[in-house]
Amino acid sequence: MNIETKPQICLLASAETSPGVLYGLYDVLSTVGSAFSDMVSGVPDDELLDIKIVAKSNEIFRCAGDILVEPHLGIDDISQTDAIIVCDMYTPIDTPPKSTYVAEVAWLKRMYAKDALLTSVCSGSAVLAETGLLNGHEISGHWAYRHMFAEHYPDIRWREDAIINFSAEHKRLITTGGVTAWQDLAIYLIEHFCGLQHAIYTAKVFLLSTHTEGQLPFAAMTQQYQTSDAIISDSQSWMAANLNSPNPVAQMTKRSGLQPRTFARRFREATNYQPIDYVQNLRIESAKNLLETKNTSVDEISVTVGYEDPASFRRLFKRKVGITPALYRKKFMGIAGHQ
Repeated sequence: MNIETKPQICLLASAETSPGVLYGLYDVLSTVGSAFSDMVSGVPDDELLDIKIVAKSNEIFRCAGDILVEPHLGIDDISQTDAIIVCDMYTPIDTPPKSTYVAEVAWLKRMYAKDALLTSVCSGSAVLAETGLLNGHEISGHWAYRHMFAEHYPDIRWREDAIINFSAEHKRLITTGGVTAWQDLAIYLIEHFCGLQHAIYTAKVFLLSTHTEGQLPFAAMTQQYQTSDAIISDSQSWMAANLNSPNPVAQMTKRSGLQPRTFARRFREATNYQPIDYVQNLRIESAKNLLETKNTSVDEISVTVGYEDPASFRRLFKRKVGITPALYRKKFMGIAGHQ
């Protein structure tokens, strides 16, 4: 951390960055120290952080949504900084950003070698993964990228439930979940550089609160129907149409004409799920939809999606979603402010 100057935080952006993440972070972090005093006394105090939007070069570009970005600096203009936030940089859920951000990855490694704190938001964790610095650590990112990380970054341990992951904090590496996790990261960085009181003041000004329930309640099952393996594709279609059938894995296996071990292996290769996990996740997704849109009792929903024992269903639901069916219904059925 710089002693004679304000701590500098660089927001690394690209054409694939969401403007909501980039400008949300900039708006919140650039007003730390001044906004709260202005709100309560009408007299703003000094801003406490030096926030810079940076990109591969300092040339103006358009990010997601065709929104203009005018970087303060290009990465080659920065030889040292206190912290970097790798903003979200969208990539398809099955495509790692290999060779896409070569210059940015090299710069991140140089800054890390000079003691910078490296952080990421959402898909920015994939860019950070390209540095190799996350190898051997547990990290978080948007839940949709769980399978991509397992396949392409096997040396990184993925934690799906965490909104902000502190497990590698001692190594100056912080990763966060989906896009609005930037708010949790902003609060953390404000406390880290400016103290708890300023983190609280800033949260009050911008009505920020942390995602205390984690990321699991927001996660959804990623389903990729196969076209290359007709047998597995048929199994997926059958399962979708026969959600509450008893012993669905046995029925799919019999339908496939394959030996159980062969079916399980091919199913896993095609879908990234073991057959039983696929069934459970598909049923839970159906249950979530019913909880979001219907007033049907939890016991009835349990039977509808294939579980005769409501108690077992509730235990499975909480393990998969992180909260009970009742809390899930309360959270999402009233999301627009009404029941």
